Amino acid sequence: MVGQVTLQEHLKRYSAMGSDTLSAAVKATLAIAGAAIEIADLVNAGAVGSAGGTSDRNSDGDLQHELDVKADDILRRCLLAVPVAAMASEEANEIEIAEGKICVAFDPLDGSSNIHTNLTIGTIFSILPATEDLNQAFFQRGSAQIAAGFVTYGPQTSLVLTLGDGVDVFTLDRVTDQFRMVRSNVRIPERGSEFSINMSNRRHWEPPVRLYIDECLAGIDGAANRDFNMRWVGSLVAEAFRILTRGGVFLYPSDTRPTYGEGRLRLVYEAHPIALIIEQAGGAATTGHERILDLSARNLHQRVPLIMGSRHEVDRLDELHRDPKLMASVSAPLFSRRGFFRQ
Repeated sequence: MVGQVTLQEHLKRYSAMGSDTLSAAVKATLAIAGAAIEIADLVNAGAVGSAGGTSDRNSDGDLQHELDVKADDILRRCLLAVPVAAMASEEANEIEIAEGKICVAFDPLDGSSNIHTNLTIGTIFSILPATEDLNQAFFQRGSAQIAAGFVTYGPQTSLVLTLGDGVDVFTLDRVTDQFRMVRSNVRIPERGSEFSINMSNRRHWEPPVRLYIDECLAGIDGAANRDFNMRWVGSLVAEAFRILTRGGVFLYPSDTRPTYGEGRLRLVYEAHPIALIIEQAGGAATTGHERILDLSARNLHQRVPLIMGSRHEVDRLDELHRDPKLMASVSAPLFSRRGFFRQ
């Protein structure tokens, strides 16, 4: 049935479960899928006029492209047609109140700084139950999510989705403009041999992160006892899709630079939905100190460190963060005090 089942057909069984909240989540998912087709058309059209240029800065001070704004407008328009009680966008300061059973948070165009370099970008979304006070709806723990997903705009337009019982992947069939299932019940390998991190920031990392990457670089001659390859795209959706396909680990840790002490990814719009997907596929997602899905945001645009991927790799990083003595004992014989690179 894989390759034949459309997203609409797949979601029918959730609508049939009789839950008003789940039914609303299904409608919101279909609305987001419709929006994604429109966004994919814009992306595929290229940076026509100023579409790929810098427009302004968003609510959190990041550079905002015209395509960010257009993607945000498309998602809002599509979601207003379904019973959504509140919407929160990474591109806006305030939530938008409507009426319904669910709340939706979204990053309209993740990785938009990659537009000019023609790398994969995407849309990320999180669906939560509505709360009595809608202003508090997006401050629930990540574990409260009903559904989460992301869309990649790359060689293919793909939708990755979980409604809490596994992860499925759909690819846009351009002949029919339907998302069709291409992978069902995705499982991330327990161990991985790829790591993804911005190595240029090594001097700013905390010791546990430096030690783990040193182990990866040492390969079969080190504590990991196997060789690793490095990957780095700088687009969260692309990194997550690769992990769902091949395993491995992605790190965007906190570091010692100003404004990076709490990480850089947004908890509500990025870390929460991606963490739910990764866990539903058998992986793990933490800050190095806490499980991402146990966290609740203090504000809409709160940033957080994110370590995600194959469970063995994430567990190793958690172990190093918890036990400084272990970190010292492992690093001393192999790398001495200076580590693999000069400090």
